[in-house]
Amino acid sequence: MTRKAVLIEDNANNRYLLTVLLRHAGFTVVELPDGKEAVQTVRREAPDVILLDIQMPDMDGYEVAAALKGDPVAASVPIVGVSSFAMPGDRERALRSGFATYLEKPVDPERFAASVLSIFDPREGAE
Repeated sequence: MTRKAVLIEDNANNRYLLTVLLRHAGFTVVELPDGKEAVQTVRREAPDVILLDIQMPDMDGYEVAAALKGDPVAASVPIVGVSSFAMPGDRERALRSGFATYLEKPVDPERFAASVLSIFDPREGAE
């Protein structure tokens, strides 16, 4: 089963790495350098998951998540927070803000895709 991800990440190097890892795991990836077009892109692309950097200029990940959660179409798409924020309470804040899970950067390339896939029901796609 091919899944689609929208990746919202302002750092081009991180965007490249995460896209490569996701594609290797079978995802189609739509990349955004910021959250300004997030709701419109999610509505248009109908992804299975959104990967969202927390620390970005203009709109941070929490603001983007709030906009997504406030949209009737985008609200149902799970959000995976991906951030270098690793202070006590950051994971809890992300989860309280509606994120399905929270992954710390730098990501572990060997475990990243499995961590993203873990948010899906393992029975999905089982024939």
